[in-house]
Amino acid sequence: MKSLSTSQRAGLFAFASLVACLLCAWLLFGRGTSPLQTDVLTLLPATERHPLAEDAVERLARASGDRMVLLVHDKDDDTAKDAARELGAALSPDPAFASVIAELPPFDLDQLVTPFLPFRFHLLTPEDRAALTTPGFDPVDALKRRLNQPFGANVGAKLTDDPFGWMQHWLDRQPWNRSALVPEDDLLTVRRDDGTYVLVIATLRGSSYDDVVQRRALAALERAEGAMAAKHPGTALLRTGAIFYAASARAGAEHDTHVVGIASTVGIALLLLLVFRSLRPLLIAFVSTALGVIGAIAATVLVFGQLHLLTLVFGAALLGEAVDYSIQYLCARANAGRQWNAERGVRQVRPALLLALATSLLGYSLLAVVPFPFLRQMAVFAITGMAVACASVFWLLPALAQKPARTPLAPGLVRLALGWQRIASGRRALLGVAMLCVVAIPGWLRLGHDDDIHLLISPPKALETQTATIRDVAGFGGGSQFWLVEGASAEEVLQREEALTDRLQAWVADGKLGGWTGLTAMLPSARRQASNIAALAPLFTPRERMTAWLGQAGFRADGSAGFVAAWPGRAFTLDDWLAMPAYTPFRYLWMSGGEHGVGSIVVPQGQDDANLLRAAADGLPGVSLVDKPASITALFGRYRGYADVWLGGALALVGLAFLWRYGVRAAWRVLLPPALGIVLSVAALGYLGEPLTLFHVMALMLVLGVGANYAVFLREGEPHVAHLPGAAYAGVLLSAVTALLSFGLLALSTMPALRHFGLTLLLGIGFTALLAPVSAPAPKNRTA
Repeated sequence: MKSLSTSQRAGLFAFASLVACLLCAWLLFGRGTSPLQTDVLTLLPATERHPLAEDAVERLARASGDRMVLLVHDKDDDTAKDAARELGAALSPDPAFASVIAELPPFDLDQLVTPFLPFRFHLLTPEDRAALTTPGFDPVDALKRRLNQPFGANVGAKLTDDPFGWMQHWLDRQPWNRSALVPEDDLLTVRRDDGTYVLVIATLRGSSYDDVVQRRALAALERAEGAMAAKHPGTALLRTGAIFYAASARAGAEHDTHVVGIASTVGIALLLLLVFRSLRPLLIAFVSTALGVIGAIAATVLVFGQLHLLTLVFGAALLGEAVDYSIQYLCARANAGRQWNAERGVRQVRPALLLALATSLLGYSLLAVVPFPFLRQMAVFAITGMAVACASVFWLLPALAQKPARTPLAPGLVRLALGWQRIASGRRALLGVAMLCVVAIPGWLRLGHDDDIHLLISPPKALETQTATIRDVAGFGGGSQFWLVEGASAEEVLQREEALTDRLQAWVADGKLGGWTGLTAMLPSARRQASNIAALAPLFTPRERMTAWLGQAGFRADGSAGFVAAWPGRAFTLDDWLAMPAYTPFRYLWMSGGEHGVGSIVVPQGQDDANLLRAAADGLPGVSLVDKPASITALFGRYRGYADVWLGGALALVGLAFLWRYGVRAAWRVLLPPALGIVLSVAALGYLGEPLTLFHVMALMLVLGVGANYAVFLREGEPHVAHLPGAAYAGVLLSAVTALLSFGLLALSTMPALRHFGLTLLLGIGFTALLAPVSAPAPKNRTA
């Protein structure tokens, strides 16, 4: 079968590239919703022991819904209230919001109480149940004390409906009565020593992670806040909500993308112009790289259904490595001079490019093994981008670079490369390597490690401070720790949660815990309700006894008749709880109907000591503490240990590939530069006081892949440029500098994980590029 000609291959590749470009454009802009993702939760791996716990983590994280929680603060009470009203009035008409609540609508408190009346006898506090079962309980005395009690401000039942106050006591335990926020002048208000806080809640018309929704809502808030600040200069606005965290992540990623993408593109363009002294090689290199990035974006969205902005930041840095393949081809063209033949040039660079591609893909493939969605996205993005960029050299570039280069490589770069190559090759270089290894030992000994989750997610401190204040003042915003209660049925879950909350109640009494939010404070188990009925039964058997006691205490017969007739009422069920509008904000506490089983969530308040919280679940079946940050931190540490092993395995695999290609005598020389790059990079991190993290080790795998490329490029290129000493190494240095311009800029990222990637690659690529001459015999005309 006749092989395809250069123009035919280029035509097929151009057609495939056009299809990829159209596909990429449709995936990004043609489906109505953007695949760009800013939700930090999608970066986190599954760390819990089973899917129900992971469902609980996500449910709790999204409990606040797509809304802004705003707290207006001022030292003056009237000013705070006026500012809150004006803020609500400014936000309400904006189409970015589905609803804005500042002033409370008129409502009848009886509407909050009346739904509970049929269940009143089944709902008792532990204290009332204990009092009823204590020998010597005097119903008449209890009724008289109730009649003489002052009435509080909390929501409660009428005296005739609740003569003993049992229902009132139970309602006092409900979440809306435990909040520090109190209705005042139709506003939810908290008074502190530093002034008055007023709550405003704005519900978004769409997802917090939708870019359009974010921009519209934040712009509306900025306008409203500006107007508020202008009229009330001393008033402060605190905020929390998923939208602010998502917007912060998006802003950081966009900043990183611009810094890395624009700076590296401009830097690489200027460098290529200086080295090749022609615009055509620059355009060819960027066409090859752009096709790689477009293919990478399309493949990542197809595989994952989305593209996280942080992956896009990494993709911007990938420019520096993807351009290596076209640079090597263009260097071969420049070095060939008038004897250039495009097809022969492909055959010349093919072994080096394929071997280099294999080592790079090995490093990126190991990233896909780690159970972090972020790293897996990076792996797919990089593997696709590198493969497409390399394929473009074989299929497209020969048609674009048919004519010989007008000028050779910049003589200054070649002279610089030759000078360093003479120093860094031969026996003298091996002695220098040994000395560097000795110098590296103290750096290794100084090395520590850090597996904190904030390496992956680092929200702005100002936003974290505001969230903490809102949680403290108003009780909004949950923590990241909670107890998960599981069972075979709803009743078993409720009984197990009650075993936990009975223990927590004792902790609250001892001052170990500030409180908790759980389902059984609102919905007792059927067994607990049965015990409540059993405790009350002696008072209503016969009913006439209760009627007589009420009369003795001073209640009129016509008023107390309804209370006696209502006994025993009916049990309060899960369906009743779910149907009550008052409990809608707390439905996230109950987990059922899903494929992962039945469970409930109990959220602690006023305590974040994981060891203490874990002790609360000791010995309780079906109860466990879920601590997502601690789980991820532990996972970071575990996979950091695994990554060390993987790095050693990858080094062995690359060594075997070099052994197959170069034989025993030369393979160790080609492997030495990337291996030394890893050793010296880790030592440098130790000297810099940088604790070793999972992301440093992952970056070292890329140092292995990229560093192996440079050794291969030099080893394979030397025989073809014997007439131009230093030209092959000049091409390696050019590739290294372009990589440093891209990956090195990640060291300026706002995200710690990318910063660690960038710093490690900056060190590793630099060391490997400088040590690459060790892989080739010293030039014959060296003067050593």
